[in-house]
Amino acid sequence: MPETGTTDSDLPPTIFVLYGATGDLARRMVLPAFFQLAQHGLLPPDWRLIGSGRGERSDEEFVDHVRGALEEFGPSPDDGPWDEFAPRLRFAGGGFTVEDPGTLLDVVSAAREELGEEAQLVHYLSLPPKNFLDYTRALGEHDLAEGSRVVYEKPYGASPDGFRELDEVVHSVFDEQQVFRIDHFLGKEGTQDLHVLRFANGLFEHVWSREHVAQVQIDVPEDLDVADRADFYDGTGATLDMLVTHLFQVAAEVAMEPPVSFAADDILAARESVLAAFRPLAPEDVVLGQFDGYRELDGVPDDSSTDTFVAARLYIDSGRWRGVPFLLRTGKRMAAKEQRVSLVLHRPKGPVNDVPANGNVLSLSLAGAGAVDIDVMAKRPGPDLAMAPARVSLDLSKIPGGDPLPPYVSLIHDVLTGDRSLFTTSEGLAQTWRALQPVLDDRPEVHPYEPGSWGPAQATALAGEHGWLLGQTE
Repeated sequence: MPETGTTDSDLPPTIFVLYGATGDLARRMVLPAFFQLAQHGLLPPDWRLIGSGRGERSDEEFVDHVRGALEEFGPSPDDGPWDEFAPRLRFAGGGFTVEDPGTLLDVVSAAREELGEEAQLVHYLSLPPKNFLDYTRALGEHDLAEGSRVVYEKPYGASPDGFRELDEVVHSVFDEQQVFRIDHFLGKEGTQDLHVLRFANGLFEHVWSREHVAQVQIDVPEDLDVADRADFYDGTGATLDMLVTHLFQVAAEVAMEPPVSFAADDILAARESVLAAFRPLAPEDVVLGQFDGYRELDGVPDDSSTDTFVAARLYIDSGRWRGVPFLLRTGKRMAAKEQRVSLVLHRPKGPVNDVPANGNVLSLSLAGAGAVDIDVMAKRPGPDLAMAPARVSLDLSKIPGGDPLPPYVSLIHDVLTGDRSLFTTSEGLAQTWRALQPVLDDRPEVHPYEPGSWGPAQATALAGEHGWLLGQTE
C-alpha cells in the first residue's frame, strides 16, 4: 500500500457528491471504500466529498458520521490518513428535488471556488432505486449534468418496463458515456482474474470453448437470510436481485470472445456481444425456491411467493458456446457461502475410458482475491495402474506484491478515472431483460427448501450427469 496521504496525480480535482450519504449503503460500502482509496493513494490531489441528505447537518456533524461509519465497518480512521481526509468532507442538507435543490447548489459552488470551475463532478446515487427517476430529473433541472459522471446502484430497473422508463429519463439528461451502472461482481478481483487467466495463458485459452467444455457452472450460494432487509427483498427476490444482474454478467465475462484490446470500449463490446447471444430462458429451465421460515420474517406477507433461490440453465448461441449449458445458481439460507465459476471439461478421448464425469474441472473462486483450482485424474501411488482424483490450487492472494482492492474501492476508482470496462451498459441490460422475459411472462412454481440445504430438489435435474459441483457428496 502507498504511504497514506499520497495521491493519484493523473486525476483532476474532483467533487464527489454522495446522495443518500446518511443511508445504510453509504455507511457500509461507499464511505469506507472512499477512505480506502485515500489509504491506497488513489484519490485526486485535491477533492471534496459532499454528502447530500434530507436532514440538516453541519459539516462537523457529517465528519463525525463518516468517522462512525469507518469505526463500525472499517478501515479504522486511526490507520490514517484521517487528518488529511476529514477537512475535505462537506454536507448539503434539505434534500434534492426538481422543485427544491436544498443547499446542494451552494455547497457545490463553494467547492468549485476552492478547486476551480473545471473540477470533475461525480454524482453517486446511493439511494433506493425508486428514487433514481426523481434525482436524475433534478440533476438535469439544476444544470449539474453537463460534463459530469453519474453512478447508479443496482437494480437499475426492477422490470423490463421499469428499466426502459429509467433508461429513457437517464438518456434525456446524460450521454451514455457519462453513466456508470454498478454491478459489484464485475469489480471483484476474482472476476477480473478471468481475463488474465484465460487470455494470458495458452493452457486455458485453448480449452475455452464447446470443443473442450461440457458445462459451465456459476454458483453463488449464500448462508445468510434477509431478516435485516426483508421489506426490500420481498419486492425483489433472488431472480431480480442476483440472476438478471450478477450471474448474467459473470456468464458474459466467461463467454466473451477475445476483445481487440483491454481498453474499456473493447471489453464492453465483447461483453455486449455475448449478452446479445443469450438464448431467452425457457421457464422449464428455471427452478425457483423459498426457504422454510421466510414468511415468518418481519415485513414478509404470510402468503409471499417471493423466490429466495433460483437456478437456471442458460444457453449462449455463439459459435464458441452453442449447446453448452451454463448452470447458474444462487439462494439464501443455503448450506455454504461460495462464489465460484467452474468449467467442466469433456471426458478425454483415448485409451482411458473410465474417467468420471467431473474428473477434469477448471474452477475459479470469485471470493476475496480469488483462487484457481484444477481437478485432474492422476495415478494413485502404488504398484497398480489405478486412477485417483487430485486437485491443484493457486491462492491468488499470495502472488508477491499483490494488494487486492475490494469491489467498491476498485469500481469507484474506475469512476474517477473514467474507465467503464467493469460497468454495465444500457444495451447490455436490455439484452439481459430480453433473456429473462419468458420467465417473467410464465413464472415457474416456487418450491420450498430447508434452511442449510442446497435448495429445492427440483434444481438437481438441471445439472444433468455432472450434478452441481458444490454440495456433492465427497
